[in-house]
Amino acid sequence: MVTRTLRTTSRTGNSPTSSSRTTTASAGSRALSASTALLNSPPGAMALEAARSVEKNVRRAASGMLGLSGERMSKVDTAWLRMDCPSNLMLINGVWVVSPGITLAQLRQRAAQRLSQYPRFLQRVVEDAAGATWVNDHDFDIDAHVQPLVLVRKRGQSQQQALAEAVGHLATEPLDGRRPLWQFHLVEDFVGDDGQPGSALIVRIHHCIGDGIALISVVMSMVDGGSEPPRRKRREPADAEDWLSDALIKPLAGLTVRAIDMAGEGAVRSLHALMDPETAVQHGLAGSADAARMAWRVMNDAAALALMPDDSPTRLKGEAGTAKRVAWCPPLPLDAVKGVGKALGCSINDVLLSCVAGAIGSYLRGLGDDTTGKEIRAMIPVNLRPMEEAWKLGNHFGLAPLVLPIGIENPIERIFEVRHRMAALKGSTQPLLAFGLLAVAGMMVKPAQEALLNLFGRKTTAVMTNVPGPREALMLCGSQVTQCMFWVPQTGNVGLGVSILSYGGGVQFGVITDTQLCPEPQRIIDAFAPEFETLATLTLMLPWGSDE
Repeated sequence: MVTRTLRTTSRTGNSPTSSSRTTTASAGSRALSASTALLNSPPGAMALEAARSVEKNVRRAASGMLGLSGERMSKVDTAWLRMDCPSNLMLINGVWVVSPGITLAQLRQRAAQRLSQYPRFLQRVVEDAAGATWVNDHDFDIDAHVQPLVLVRKRGQSQQQALAEAVGHLATEPLDGRRPLWQFHLVEDFVGDDGQPGSALIVRIHHCIGDGIALISVVMSMVDGGSEPPRRKRREPADAEDWLSDALIKPLAGLTVRAIDMAGEGAVRSLHALMDPETAVQHGLAGSADAARMAWRVMNDAAALALMPDDSPTRLKGEAGTAKRVAWCPPLPLDAVKGVGKALGCSINDVLLSCVAGAIGSYLRGLGDDTTGKEIRAMIPVNLRPMEEAWKLGNHFGLAPLVLPIGIENPIERIFEVRHRMAALKGSTQPLLAFGLLAVAGMMVKPAQEALLNLFGRKTTAVMTNVPGPREALMLCGSQVTQCMFWVPQTGNVGLGVSILSYGGGVQFGVITDTQLCPEPQRIIDAFAPEFETLATLTLMLPWGSDE
């Protein structure tokens, strides 16, 4: 067999035998003959048979040539892995404050018990020219991943400020690539600004393990009473063949459909092929009118994504350095946010994004900058998978560009403008196209990937995410999680990250900044609550109805 011969070659390092070369050539001739015959077949049958032919022949040849001994990393996750740079590491950083305090031994026991249910937390990453592979870490040591941390406080500095400084420092410290790419740091004795004694947990997880939505499932398994993830069915054989399906077969199947039928229904096939190419090829799609509308939408969105104008120049955009600072604020009552949104006919998201735009504008004006007519673009992650599948980890989200009107000072005018812009994004295929772009980037060599992704970096000032957290307060090792915050990574020279997290009946804002572009992120954070209070007050003062 070709596969067996090539695998032996991979192990021994010897040249392939004459027999294996002959067999490989024969397989190639058969594939060429089959492809020629398919040219005379109906388009639908040709697409299906071409995909199956690619799958059959490429699996046999390449699985042996690669000689892989682990689970191949997906294209999108590979793109996130390679995005690390001196200015921005692709780390999702988080903080939990619990009261009363917990011990390091308790946390290590809980992490070892619960995180072992997720293979990614027990696997290290091995990179090669073609991508990366998840490999089991046979020397896994929970003590290396759950470590104690002693806060060093400067004169006049509170523990909360010292904690924020520690998070900012750790955000620029690479994880040990010889181990699984995550780490917890526990401050056993911590007293926050609310005066409650407890402990503080700093969480660092590389983005290639999963996105924010996926990692919520990990969080929910860590807490008291947390549920186990569904058990995966073991598939044999795995390793190289899984990667071949993800990296070669599915994209080729999608390209086959697009090449055969570019007009009408082919556009909607192409759109679905990005999400699940094999299903699209096997089952097809119907509805000419819907397909035509989708084709028009795809063309417009692709053009808009490629031709995005540059942001307004502000001090928040420029050459990033290598130091970070973080800040976060006490939560706003979620019911109050809902009330303002309902009164104005806006969503909760509209209210929160308007406050973000207002806070950034207020920060710039406070430094003497003129924000009249200025706008900045924020890339917003959009989830592309069912929530019930989040436990599978990995990254499955697209990016939607939202232009924030930081130059509009009137809160009512600003929220209606944000609502208008958010409505324009509904139904957009831009997040899906961005997901496809990341998938393509993951298949490229690092320099080519960086060139491709610079498209976003050059035209973006901030990365902003809004994650719905648990509605009820969580318990960890018998203690209540009183504060919960996280910060998203940025790419390239993007120096501002804004996080919005709902938790336990409140909404919190967090900011992470490059110190060269924004040395005082607390000044942005301090503007969030006043912006919301002003919006809420003006909402109450509006003329609601009449006395007739």
